[in-house]
Amino acid sequence: MSINLSTFYGGLTLKNPIVVGASNLVTDVDNLVKLEEAGAGAIVYKSLFEEQIQLEAFQLEQMQESYSYWDQEHNTIFPTANHAGPAEHLRQLKEARKYLTIPLIGSLNCINNDSWLKFALKMEDTGIDALELNFYNSHLDFNSTSEMIEARQIKTLELVKAGVRLPVFVKLSPFYSNTLKLIASMDALDVAGFVLFNRLFQPDIDIEKEEHHFPYNFSSESDNRLALRYAGLLHKKIKGSIVCNTGILSGHDVIKMLLAGADAVQVVSAIYKKGIHTVTQMLTEIETWMKKHKYQSLDDFQGKLAKENLDDPFAYKRAQYVDILMKSEVFMKYHPKETDDEAKDD
Repeated sequence: MSINLSTFYGGLTLKNPIVVGASNLVTDVDNLVKLEEAGAGAIVYKSLFEEQIQLEAFQLEQMQESYSYWDQEHNTIFPTANHAGPAEHLRQLKEARKYLTIPLIGSLNCINNDSWLKFALKMEDTGIDALELNFYNSHLDFNSTSEMIEARQIKTLELVKAGVRLPVFVKLSPFYSNTLKLIASMDALDVAGFVLFNRLFQPDIDIEKEEHHFPYNFSSESDNRLALRYAGLLHKKIKGSIVCNTGILSGHDVIKMLLAGADAVQVVSAIYKKGIHTVTQMLTEIETWMKKHKYQSLDDFQGKLAKENLDDPFAYKRAQYVDILMKSEVFMKYHPKETDDEAKDD
């Protein structure tokens, strides 16, 4: 039986639903080639962060100023130089495009509204096939309302959409008052697709050194449940493609997302943990499962377990919570130690 793994990814048609997400992995040309050989359907290049460019420019300025008036005859020992801005990232992006036959997607995160379009246009000129707007924001003030934050992001999206010809994807965090409403508003702007969700690298604290540190924060399998839930809720409710991200570590995880209604997935942690060959393994697992269930294409089962195709009213609500409340005696039977320890702590 012939298996067809192709899927529609916004304005792109991919040979399969496994997309390599943005990370430092793809900055190595050898890795790019190996990822395509392993079977990746597309690759998202490492994000261009305006915040990083600003930091590097500031550090350069500080270094130059630290040697100002070194002696009576010289104002500085350095020649006048400005930070190159996004030039190096754009060069790498253009170089990466030469080595791939599969779609290459650029990723962008800015902090100033006028920078989004400026950088997006520069990235478009590198030959990428699509653009992913990474709408991760870390707010530190108490005055920004949800309406202000969402309105600013929608305005940014409108600005970029009006300026570039590429398919535009949006990568969101789950931390909105009503994520579904925001997605619906963005979908009305003909977004190519939504990547659900950002993997946020939050600080930790070393209690011995009494200082912050930022450990590698790879995802685990349980982390994919939030994306799975939203895929199930959004399937057939929006025009844009649904892409699940975070905690996709095996072919079986990919199948779950497709059953819920996703069009594709993005993987990063799985490759860091297991190596590039894991992409091939995931594709093999998908094909094996499809043959077992007699499916020839993704269309045969995509969204089969989405909300709109289920009669169970609790599947995408608080089913787990309800089940524990109604069957507490079963829970205590299989988890007696945890329950006893919790009672002692109380």
